[in-house]
Amino acid sequence: MTDAEQRTQEVPTAKGLAGWHEVVRTRDPLGLSELLAEDVVFRSPIVHTPQEGKARTTMYLTGAMHVIGNDTFSYVREVVDGRNAVLEFTTTIDGIEVNGVDMIEFNDEGQIVDFKVMLRPMKGIQIVGQKMVEMLESLASGN
Repeated sequence: MTDAEQRTQEVPTAKGLAGWHEVVRTRDPLGLSELLAEDVVFRSPIVHTPQEGKARTTMYLTGAMHVIGNDTFSYVREVVDGRNAVLEFTTTIDGIEVNGVDMIEFNDEGQIVDFKVMLRPMKGIQIVGQKMVEMLESLASGN
């Protein structure tokens, strides 16, 4: 890849990352409407099948903002390569320290087209899974 091609890829990625960081900072899921591509795919550490489409991804990311995105949440590392970014985070849920990564791919418009979350340790996966089930049920019922 030439330097010019690399710079061309970095612009939409930088735009998309800035948008993502704003959504995380404000914890406002309305920001996802422009940030997510219509055909986005969300890959959960809890659900074994990819969740396809903007509506499903919005639901999962909104739930995660409530469960993982608490006052202890912070990104501690960010690696960007072309259209891809890997953001490592830490958070504490019910006294359990959770470490994870968000792996995000952007399109030419800086929209998210693929979002994968990976978590550790096992206790962290278990507590996030339990809390996400509760949150998704609440969101689905409109509470």
